[in-house]
Amino acid sequence: MTEPAKKLWRIEINEKLCKGCGICADFCPTNVLEMKGIIVGVVNLDKCTGCQLCDLRCPDFAIQVFPR
Repeated sequence: MTEPAKKLWRIEINEKLCKGCGICADFCPTNVLEMKGIIVGVVNLDKCTGCQLCDLRCPDFAIQVFPR
């Protein structure tokens, strides 16, 4: 029996809107996001499950998650 293909996700961060609060990184259950200075960055995209907690919790609408 073969494993089903893992769904891939794309994360877009609008650096003009991100104020660096870190809420998205704090809520990410798989540690996909990390603060890089004053802006959040994607560090482990392959671990993204597409839960969209980062997207839902961002108070500035600076992050979006899409299927690839």
